Order: sequence, then C-alpha cells, then structure tokens
Amino acid sequence: MFQIDAMSREPAYEQIIHQVEQFILTDVLQPEAQIPSVRSVSMTNSINPRTILKAYTELDARGLIQSVPGKGYYVCADAQQKLLEKGREKMKDLTEMLTALAMAGVTKEEITACVEQAFTEAKELQKGGSQA
Repeated sequence: MFQIDAMSREPAYEQIIHQVEQFILTDVLQPEAQIPSVRSVSMTNSINPRTILKAYTELDARGLIQSVPGKGYYVCADAQQKLLEKGREKMKDLTEMLTALAMAGVTKEEITACVEQAFTEAKELQKGGSQA
C-alpha cells in the first residue's frame, strides 16, 4: 500500500503520514477501515517498525486513525472531515501568498491559470487514488 522512496529527503515516517492523508482524502481508505499493521508495512517496505509506529502515533495524535488494542489501527470516522478543515485553514496563508504575488506583479490571469492547473492535477490524483 505504501510506497517509500528511500532516496527522498522526506523522512519515511512523513511519507507514510502524507500517503495515509491522501488515501483518506481520495477514499482509498474509508472511514473505520483497518490500515496495514506495523509489522506488515515493516516487512513490505524494509523499514524499522519504530519508524512506522512514529507515523501511526502522529496520525493518531491528529485524530485521523485510532488504535484498537489487540486489533490494529483504524481510520477515524471523521478523518476526511478533519483533513478538509485543515485544508480550509490554509486559506489565510493562500490569501497572503496571493497578495504578495499580486504585489510582485503576477497577473490575475497567471494566478487563475495556476489555480486551474492545481485543480486539474488534484482531480487526476483523486482518479488515480480511487482506482488503487
């Protein structure tokens, strides 16, 4: 399920966190679905189990997954909603960035084209994610 790039500058645990978030947002991981065990991810990707546990602990702290003792980790029922809210909170940062770009002379048309491209790429990722 997880694809870890050992050559990436991003630590393996952060790659796992980002992939779980994407899987939740693209419905690859449904609410209350079990996610792969620490042991299976460790064996499949040749990663230290502590690294995977670090990622799962962070995801648990964010309220995206929960541990069920003796059974494993499961996606929280409201995980997708939490991620959507987190995305909407970034709108303030986006507004500040757009203001800075406008002040630097970037045109509204250039920004609009960039936004359109981002949404097109997001749709493609969602299509690819939902087929996995």
